[in-house]
Parts: sequence; C-alpha cells; structure tokens
Amino acid sequence: MAARDGSDHHRRNQAAWDRWAAEYAEAGRRSFAGEPHWGIWHVPEAQLGILPEVAGRDVVELGCGTAYVSAWLARRGARVVGLDLSPAQLATARALQREFGITFPLVRASAEAVPLRDACVDLAISEYGACLWCDPYRWIPEAARLLRDGGRLVFLVNSTLLRLAMADEDDVAATDRLRRAQFGMHRMQWPGHEEVEFALGHGDWIRCLRANGFEVEDLIEVRPPEGATTRYGFVDLAWARQWPSEEIWVARRRR
Repeated sequence: MAARDGSDHHRRNQAAWDRWAAEYAEAGRRSFAGEPHWGIWHVPEAQLGILPEVAGRDVVELGCGTAYVSAWLARRGARVVGLDLSPAQLATARALQREFGITFPLVRASAEAVPLRDACVDLAISEYGACLWCDPYRWIPEAARLLRDGGRLVFLVNSTLLRLAMADEDDVAATDRLRRAQFGMHRMQWPGHEEVEFALGHGDWIRCLRANGFEVEDLIEVRPPEGATTRYGFVDLAWARQWPSEEIWVARRRR
C-alpha cells in the first residue's frame, strides 16, 4: 500500500461509493430493519454497549452511507442528522427511510466541512464512515466544533494492528506478518485502487483527539464471537479471534 499526498480524496471516494452503492443496498436494508450491531463481524450492541442514552439528544452521523446507524438512533429517540458525500448512498438511505417509515434529515456534505452550526449536537458517531474516508486532521476538528461541551464522539475503524498486517492484494487474508510501517501512516491507497483511506496509529489518534479538545474515555478492541462471519476477505475469523481487527474509540469533548 502506498501513502500519497494530496487533497483529491473527496472526488475519488465519492466516485467509488457512487459505484458501490447498489452493492450495499440490501445490507443496508437488513441493518436498517435489525437490532444494532457493529463492524464487519456484526457484533451485537448488546455485547459491546457502545451507544449512550440518546433519547431527546441531538446526534450527527458522519459518513452515514445507507444511514442504518442513524435509523437505530432515531428509533431510540434521538434527533439525528445523517451526513454523506455520495448522492447514490443518500438515495438508498432515502428509499430505506420511506420503506421503514423513519424520517430524519440527510445532508450531502463532507465530514471535513459540515454545514451545521457550532455546538449543535451531543453525539457524533461514525462506523467506517468519515473515520475511514476523511482526513482525521480535518474531520476531528469538525466533530469538535459540532459537539457541545461534554458531548461524545464514537467511531469504529479497522484496528491499527490489522492495518499493519493486511495484504496488498484484494481478498487475501491478513497473516501474523507485519507488512507495512506504522510510523507515518495517514493517507493510504491500495494498489490498483483509486479510492483513498485514512488511518493513524494509536499515538497519533490520541494526539489528534487531545489537540482538538477531546479526552479519550475508552478504546474497545472488538473480538467477534465464535461462528461470526464477514463478507470481507481481508481478515478471517481465526485472525480476528486472536488479535483485534476493529477498534472503537470513545472520546468526550472537554467542558
């Protein structure tokens, strides 16, 4: 995997998700209708306990895709706004809103430049949304701007360890070999792919969060249950039962 400089990731990532949107529509429908679960292994919320009390609270989902996380939160009584850059993904989200009778605003925008006022939400959340596809040195400051004092930021990403062990080739599972350096990890592209992902090591995540007024409350290293399955080929269950393939960051905006 190569790391490159530049700021064209919005165009690249929007184009990629507009192409992929149809492939994710049915998974979005299942998630929209089902109980909350997290990550590529669909670990139940009942096991992880990620969601705080949201009834009557203002929430923004950064990089909502098909907006199933927003739907879960709306069902729990949150006033939620879903934000995404892909028109095709938002079209799926609107269709699912109509299908399931759940209504909340959907906004086309990057999480690096959110068209919402300062200090307007109590919770900002992202599951493989902005936290993967936007530059953390741009979207973390925006999340801080949007959150009220004492508000919480929750995001789920591939673990740092998995990032170091993932193969360059598509659908090849990670092994116990480290394939790339951790130092300098930031903007990343897989060989032969135009889309751009972002990843940081733990120290860089902590420094970025603290520099923007956050205190880290938790880092949940997700272990899938026995028998869990995933559609993705870059990691298998045996690996993910030994080492964390996903991690969930929980941070609070300092008062």
